[in-house]
Amino acid sequence: MAGASDEARTQLRWRLADESTGPQQALFEEEAPAWRAGHGEFRGLEFLEVRAQRVINAVPPQSRLSFRWTINAYRGCSHRCSYCFARPTHGYLNLNTGDDFDRRIVVKVNAVERVRAEVAAKRWAGELIAMGTNTDPYQRCEGKYRLTRGIVEVLGEARNPFSILTKSTLILRDLDVLADAARRTRVQTAFSVGTVDDEVWRLSEPGTPHPRRRLEALARLREAGVPAGVLAAPILPGISDSPAQLEALARALVEAGVETASPIVLHLRPGVKEHYLGWLAGVRPDLLQRYDGLYGRRSYAPKAIQAEITARFQAAFAAARSGRRC
Repeated sequence: MAGASDEARTQLRWRLADESTGPQQALFEEEAPAWRAGHGEFRGLEFLEVRAQRVINAVPPQSRLSFRWTINAYRGCSHRCSYCFARPTHGYLNLNTGDDFDRRIVVKVNAVERVRAEVAAKRWAGELIAMGTNTDPYQRCEGKYRLTRGIVEVLGEARNPFSILTKSTLILRDLDVLADAARRTRVQTAFSVGTVDDEVWRLSEPGTPHPRRRLEALARLREAGVPAGVLAAPILPGISDSPAQLEALARALVEAGVETASPIVLHLRPGVKEHYLGWLAGVRPDLLQRYDGLYGRRSYAPKAIQAEITARFQAAFAAARSGRRC
């Protein structure tokens, strides 16, 4: 997709809701955002530096998620996952959900100071905060801005429980502060690993570390005393759901010491579906008709398909744990 034009950059809709706020609340402070081009290892990326009004956001009451509060220090993600459910958030800012989402990253440069202020407020009850719910907190730009590290330090000092979901081995840079936080409060980390198939990984999430490197990172976190698990997601129908692929994934998880795992089949919400199907047309046009039948006007695959994939994976996982093949 075409990138944002210079005119569009000056017309970003700052007074739009963040993950859970009302439409009249400001997302960022009223000041001109600063665009900065990435250099060196960040070449090809652009960073839109903004100052957020708040950083700890409430999950909508109707949500069935297990947590009530989130932190997302970045918007957009350089992992470039074809299926990323957060892509529509760039549309809220008049940026597109394709190339803009992948390389024009919104950076909440005051995130650490805002978290420090928000957890110190008398009204804050110290509830668990989830990170990585809308964009990866350890994507490439974290190497430049170090916001996630600062947030982990603040939450650890405050003894405020938190969780982190990531696809990145950059999390190992912060073993020291994560281990320190885990000694003070409840900490849970998890890696998203939906396949260990090299071809599928390169096609569907080209900006991420190899899945097996993530599993190696998981082991290192556990050795350091940081609880770590795996989200076996997403499983892509027709792409990463064959019996052989699910068996390979199950074996890799078991070899990494994962004791429990459940697969999550691809979810295509509006805005994501259009991008994903465009990607699919380029890499696997033979599957377009199948996806039309599976998803059509739905966001989720039919329950029967989800149940079938789940049963196959669970059988493979049980077999891997018992040391036998399906």
